[in-house]
Amino acid sequence: MKLYWAPQSRAFRALWMMEEAGCPYERVHVDIRKGAQNAPAFRAINPMMKVPALTDGEAAVAESAAICAYVAERCPEADLAPPLGSPKRGRYLHWLFFAAGCIEAAYTEKFTGAKLPNTSQAGWSSFERVIDVLDAAVQPGPWLLGEQFTAADVMIGADLNYGINVFKIVEPRPALAAYVARCTGRPAFQRAQAIDAAGA
Repeated sequence: MKLYWAPQSRAFRALWMMEEAGCPYERVHVDIRKGAQNAPAFRAINPMMKVPALTDGEAAVAESAAICAYVAERCPEADLAPPLGSPKRGRYLHWLFFAAGCIEAAYTEKFTGAKLPNTSQAGWSSFERVIDVLDAAVQPGPWLLGEQFTAADVMIGADLNYGINVFKIVEPRPALAAYVARCTGRPAFQRAQAIDAAGA
């Protein structure tokens, strides 16, 4: 598998996922600061011209959650997803896609100060609702699905880490801060962070 990534970008989610999965992979640095994402060869992999992207033989995948889902299935021995038929699979998929569907939009709302006349008009409802929902979700712990760490924790953990520790737009409520600390304490997260820092 080849991971197309850039440091200090959303590609960190996929980088962390690859380290958690433990499957052999090659990193391809796409210099997004110099416009390398606009190259025709990369556009063929991800027409959105964004990182991360992943190729695996003839397969090409973009979007962080899709990459995480693909890698979890490609490397089942890492046990990063409930198996098909498990009752936990539904909630796993819910949280896996919650980052792109709700957290990204909520963070944008917070950054821009956007105000919607009615929360029912926004798929994510509101920044406050998203954070409340996440706070409740991580309280039972240790992970979103209980004892099993999954690809959904990669997505949610990475985004909460950015929100609390990098962007500082998410209040470090006790349960959220403890969850992020568990995520950032994982050896795979720390390896990914070291790779990201070295590539910056």
